[in-house]
Amino acid sequence: MGAAGSRDDDFTAFVLARSARLMHFARMLCGDAGLAEDLVQTALEKAYLRWDRIEMADPFAYVRQAVVNQHLSWVRRRLWRERPSGDPMDLEPWAGALSDSAGLSDRRLALLSALRLLTRRERAVVVLRHVEDLSEGDTAAVLGVAVGTVKSSNARALRKLRAAPALAGVGETV
Repeated sequence: MGAAGSRDDDFTAFVLARSARLMHFARMLCGDAGLAEDLVQTALEKAYLRWDRIEMADPFAYVRQAVVNQHLSWVRRRLWRERPSGDPMDLEPWAGALSDSAGLSDRRLALLSALRLLTRRERAVVVLRHVEDLSEGDTAAVLGVAVGTVKSSNARALRKLRAAPALAGVGETV
């Protein structure tokens, strides 16, 4: 059980350390808490099967890429059948508990609501660039598009977010 136990221990430690960030990323990416859980679970299943081959210098990048790929794959398949709906409060039910400031929760919920106005690509670009703090080049690599596409998608998305009624009067959020 030496090598397998170590592999399982390493993977378990990774999941415990990074699952909250992965869940936040997936929720911001897809806008649906249940789908985000499914995305992260599927990405972690795939990562576990390849754990010995994943670049150990940055396994988070590998799993984040798997979340993005899975999201884009699911969206393509489900676009005509399913659409996330519901109240933005469903997206982050713990938002009020994360901070003593009600203003922070209001801004978070307003941003989540405004993200629904963006296309899948625009939302992915915004989340990767501004939540995950990736460079334009790294964002392009994750999405498999040109850097120019990232730049134009980001500019369009930020323009939409600035004009979003949900963000009016909330203050600078992006």
